[in-house]
Amino acid sequence: MEVSAQNFKQTLGRFASGVTVVTMQEGESVHGITVSAFLSVSLEPPLVLVSIDKRAQSHARLLLAERYGVSILAQGQEPLSNHFAGRDESVTPEFETLAGFPVLKDALAQLVCKVHQIIDAGDHTLFIGYIQELNWRDTMPLAYFQGKYRKVSE
Repeated sequence: MEVSAQNFKQTLGRFASGVTVVTMQEGESVHGITVSAFLSVSLEPPLVLVSIDKRAQSHARLLLAERYGVSILAQGQEPLSNHFAGRDESVTPEFETLAGFPVLKDALAQLVCKVHQIIDAGDHTLFIGYIQELNWRDTMPLAYFQGKYRKVSE
């Protein structure tokens, strides 16, 4: 099969992932972007990675940021994912602070990261963050598979 953009997307769409919202703060304003390209990098030191499309409005903000938040979404938080993906402006997200940084209220898990390394990667930039603080709840995650939100069952 040819490695075209369409075949690439169709093939990797078969990898189920969680859904996160990455938040940045500019003064009093909080901005965010829905991200499914999120992964653990290292336990020692505690590092995670988010991959952001260079065309995204949040890309420039994250390049200037010293810290960012990652909220791993729980089942039922599809409206927040759609809001931060630019598909639903009617949603008003609720934030809380973790280590003085805004993260989404009621998320499955929350992390506050200090930018550790920025890596150019084709049409994306990889932001590796050193985890400064984290928190989680016991609930089910919001999953994404083949371009649709899915529920995880036990």
